Amino acid sequence: MSRLQRSAIAAFLLVVGAVAGYWWGHRSPAASADTASTTVQPGAAEKAVLYWYDPMAPDQRFDQPGQSPFMDMPLVPKYADDTQTAGVAIAPGVRQNLGIRTVQVELGSLPGGLRVPGTLTWDLRREHVVSARVDALVERLNVKAPYETVQAGEPLATLLAPAWSSAIAEYQALSRAQSAPAQALRAAARERLRVLGVPAGATRTNDGRIVLRAPVDGVVSEIAVREGQTATMGMPLFRINGTDTLWLEAAIPQAGLGGIVAGTPVEATVSGVPGEMFEGRVETLLPQLDAGSRTQRARIVIENPDGSLVPGMFAEVALKPVDGAEHPLVPSEALIATGTQTRVIVLDDNDRFVPVAVRTGRSGGGVTEILSGLEGGERVVASGQFLIDSEASLSGALDRLGDRDAPDASAPAAMKPMEGMDETTQQTSIPRLTTRDNRRNEQRKILYWYDPMTPGQHFDKPGKSPFMDMQLVPKYADEDRASDAATAPAQVPQP
Repeated sequence: MSRLQRSAIAAFLLVVGAVAGYWWGHRSPAASADTASTTVQPGAAEKAVLYWYDPMAPDQRFDQPGQSPFMDMPLVPKYADDTQTAGVAIAPGVRQNLGIRTVQVELGSLPGGLRVPGTLTWDLRREHVVSARVDALVERLNVKAPYETVQAGEPLATLLAPAWSSAIAEYQALSRAQSAPAQALRAAARERLRVLGVPAGATRTNDGRIVLRAPVDGVVSEIAVREGQTATMGMPLFRINGTDTLWLEAAIPQAGLGGIVAGTPVEATVSGVPGEMFEGRVETLLPQLDAGSRTQRARIVIENPDGSLVPGMFAEVALKPVDGAEHPLVPSEALIATGTQTRVIVLDDNDRFVPVAVRTGRSGGGVTEILSGLEGGERVVASGQFLIDSEASLSGALDRLGDRDAPDASAPAAMKPMEGMDETTQQTSIPRLTTRDNRRNEQRKILYWYDPMTPGQHFDKPGKSPFMDMQLVPKYADEDRASDAATAPAQVPQP
């Protein structure tokens, strides 16, 4: 055989071997598996995986890939660069299906108005006490029953008080004297009356008895002596209360104290006086909080010119708090309270939903003041916010709100135990994913990719779901065979 023939045969065998090798390589299961594995996640080598999770149980995190122990689906990787984009993106059609509604944050003040109960009492600033500054004997009482109405100058009682009687007689004698020495002693006699505490308006009869008279108009609310009783020095005899004004003590809840200050106008209605509105003002907030009811009493001065109101009456109090500074107002239903933090979901300029931590103020009329966190003009989610909040927690958006106890987003999250199971039981009940399991998953044939939230939509390549902010999940061919085998009717053996 010539050299040319041998060269031609060698070239032919080389071509045949290359064709056979190419055909065998594409028929090899290992090569198919390698091709499938490279198409599952292109560029996965460049991405840092934080953890794996089951989309149907996103709170459970795993430190390696494999099959989910909860659902018959593979775990989905969570990449580090996924947490760099703030917020959650949701397609407009999905928003409508989920019932997500947004409202615009407006600046304003809460509507004033607070209705609380109250009780009428005496105005102690109009109270007068008639007492004995010296030892005396009560000879006669002109007012014998409490709560009698008296006029200024009306007699209250007649006393035998020698010290008062002699001092009054001395002053009266000096006041009638015409000599210069007597007139000089008149000032000393007047000072003696003041030191002995002779009540204003008291008079001396011809027989030396002292008549005590009412200093003001009012009601004798207390009588401390009886006829024939000896009144010792400093003993109170009568207590007279004015009725032109009364105190209305209202119990204000702690949450409604904002805007209630001295001078706040008040309108009160009393069931005992139907059809009338009584006006007043807040005199002061008493510096004491009732620990049981969590209320603080406000002292309100009510005008009572005709005396129709009496102490002890129950009143319905309407306060008009002073309008404070304007704050952003959001619907109360838009707030998400976690116990350690309150937040809202804001739709930003990039059409993404972002959680924002806020500090709340007063609430009323279905809206709540936001003291910090919002400036006004933002759009917040008023319904469906809890679904977005769960997805934001999964995407790591909540870790960037500044919580001191938030985990480090750059470190892989440890697998959490299931609710109701301790960690030891969890480790024994959930299978560990071995290298053999990973190799078996890589060799399985992929039919398509899908979003677990919308399983009816199929995709021919991996990537992000266009509906929710999560990775598409592969659908393997052997899962359909296993499903068909499970649903196929059993073969009954023939006898």
